[in-house]
Amino acid sequence: MSSQTTRLDLIRHGEPVGGRRFRGDAVDDPLSELGWQQLERRVELLADRGLADWDVIATSPMRRCRAFAASVAERRGLELVVDPDLREIGFGPWEGLRHAEIPERYPEQHAAFLADPVDGRPPGSEPMTDFVERVTRGLERLETNHAGQSVLVLSHAIVMRAACVWVLNAPLAAIAHVETEYAAMLSIRHNHRGRRLLGLDNGLPGDEA
Repeated sequence: MSSQTTRLDLIRHGEPVGGRRFRGDAVDDPLSELGWQQLERRVELLADRGLADWDVIATSPMRRCRAFAASVAERRGLELVVDPDLREIGFGPWEGLRHAEIPERYPEQHAAFLADPVDGRPPGSEPMTDFVERVTRGLERLETNHAGQSVLVLSHAIVMRAACVWVLNAPLAAIAHVETEYAAMLSIRHNHRGRRLLGLDNGLPGDEA
């Protein structure tokens, strides 16, 4: 890769223990066996394509990201950067609840959230503007500290959506229109032409459609 280009490869964590539920920065479940396998498949797929030539491994401090990131860093003998700014958004009273429980327990909050995912977040949750600002700060710090390098970033669903908004200079409301499945990958390049979003890949071999 040219020394003029910095690459950030963001990969969402795999399935955590406990399955799908609202996990922000207050619920720190580890990866399930399946979740670990999903991430291994993602890395293997990238290696087959010659796209796993990372110089640095960065991660959210949450266990569902950090454990796998540490494993990759140790296996490859690479620096591990743990950045709290890359943690998932806080969901306040919804933390730990399954998606089906929200409309039952908090019908008014749920309706407000569906109508406006940016400003209709539940009371006590992290404001979307604050969240996007800190994620942007973390990603820009990686670009600055590792200019000209390739960085693997173990991340979260909404962190990756915030990265899309950042690169595309899109309105915050666009964050609700990006799908990020377990072990999804988002690749960003930054060079003399500015930042470019190379694409979002949600698929993994062997996954059900």
